[in-house]
Amino acid sequence: MEVSHTIINLIIFVLAIYVGYHVVWTVTPALHTPLMAVTNAISAIVIVGAMLAAGMTDTWLGRSMGVLAVALAAVNIFGGFLVTRRMLEMFRKKEKKTGAGQ
Repeated sequence: MEVSHTIINLIIFVLAIYVGYHVVWTVTPALHTPLMAVTNAISAIVIVGAMLAAGMTDTWLGRSMGVLAVALAAVNIFGGFLVTRRMLEMFRKKEKKTGAGQ
């Protein structure tokens, strides 16, 4: 008996969701910025794979799913950079304000 490739891919997808959920929610707050940097790198890999998937398929469903994957990964990367920048600004020393009369 042979198991369908669709079932295997679905099992891998569900396991990735499960592992990803537990990894993200057990990270200490000090590691959130490095985690966001890694997430951005993974999203960049997803964009490359999505572009390949969209370009190598002949069906409209495959192309539209590839374009959707590229768009969602791009939004994820942009949002990740914004969040990382904002978190890094929290760790910068604040400059002392000096008045004109001092």
